[in-house]
Amino acid sequence: MKSPVNHSRRHWLSRIGKTTAASIALLSIPVFAKAAAGKVVVIGGGFGGATAARYVKLRNSAIDVTLIEPSKTFYTCPFTNLYLAGLRTFGQQGHDYDDLRALGVKVVHDVASAVDPGTKKVRLAGGQVLAYDKLLLSPGIDFRWNALEGYDEAASQLAPHAWKAGAQTILLKKQLEAMPDGGTFLMAAPANPFRCPPGPYERTSMVAHYLKHHKPKSKIVILDSKDAFSKQGLFQDGWKQVYGDLIEWVPLAKDGKVVRVDAKNLTVETEFGQIHKADVLNIIPPQKAGAIAELAGVTNQSGWVPVKPQTFESELVPDIYVVGDATVAAPMPKSGFSANAQAKVAAAAIVNALADEPAVQASFSNTCYSLIAPDYGISVAHLYTLREGKLAEASGGVSPRNADANFRKLEAQHGEAWYNAIALDTWGTRA
Repeated sequence: MKSPVNHSRRHWLSRIGKTTAASIALLSIPVFAKAAAGKVVVIGGGFGGATAARYVKLRNSAIDVTLIEPSKTFYTCPFTNLYLAGLRTFGQQGHDYDDLRALGVKVVHDVASAVDPGTKKVRLAGGQVLAYDKLLLSPGIDFRWNALEGYDEAASQLAPHAWKAGAQTILLKKQLEAMPDGGTFLMAAPANPFRCPPGPYERTSMVAHYLKHHKPKSKIVILDSKDAFSKQGLFQDGWKQVYGDLIEWVPLAKDGKVVRVDAKNLTVETEFGQIHKADVLNIIPPQKAGAIAELAGVTNQSGWVPVKPQTFESELVPDIYVVGDATVAAPMPKSGFSANAQAKVAAAAIVNALADEPAVQASFSNTCYSLIAPDYGISVAHLYTLREGKLAEASGGVSPRNADANFRKLEAQHGEAWYNAIALDTWGTRA
């Protein structure tokens, strides 16, 4: 793993991890531009969209802000792995929009079906047409169905991805609970880029926790399309310490790339023809930006959205801003924290643009906590700045590999505090 830039992980945690709520609060202080009314439409009510709607309204309450989100309750992907482990209820993942409505944001539960950048209008599936001066998209991800031969949306009902929180998450847990003791939980992990780089490996940890306590004769196999992954050394140290030989990771170099899926028979085939059989098959497929981004004309050939890092305005279509997993924003990862940070920068840029003021200097942060066991947490944290017009790491690092049990327990607690703080900052609710 890459060593921390500031060479003091404990100092970093004392500033970032231990005071996560305070960190978010500091980022949340509104900087008001001169009053200028306008219409802002936000599509997507997750970490990026809900945050953007909130912060546009906080910075200038005279702006008309409408948030489009089909779900009345938004269920977050972060912490769903704890649900799989039996450490959390699915209801704890849900957040509503009452606090945003109280702030003056108009929340419309519908699907955005079309965007016309020429006339600056958004059409909803229900027939309503909304005009905008500035449009912000936070569409998350969609899947590249059939990029893995045999894995389409129908196949996901037999071999769930559970990479969007909801019915798929519940299905995967039911399959895990029904799996025989001595069975194999097989995961296919995708190549970069994808939503939440440490996510497959935290899921592995939480499934291992469940199996250790309920089906101890079972095993986990990860077939990976990569030769390295986020926080790899920390994860593998923890797996060995807590779970022994329960987990087997097969990298790309050892024929870990899945190319074909037979969901009915719960088998996969790797690049060099090896067949693997599962009792529970978890396929995390290749991904792209959510569909409305393509409809709005802001995606490029990669399937993702190039943005101007100073403001997160689309590089391809003026007056459309895009934040979160859908964007090309490396080295920032595709994470809920990144979406929240990007949304605040975009909100400030939108408010200033409507007031004919220049954008402020942007800076960003990301912290990602992962659980290996209930009292065993690890993390990665970075600050980002603009250098020569591009995003670049400023400082940060990962948890030390030689930390003691108390340190790991504190990181697990910091992770829970982070989730509550960012949920409060985004939706005005907590678990």
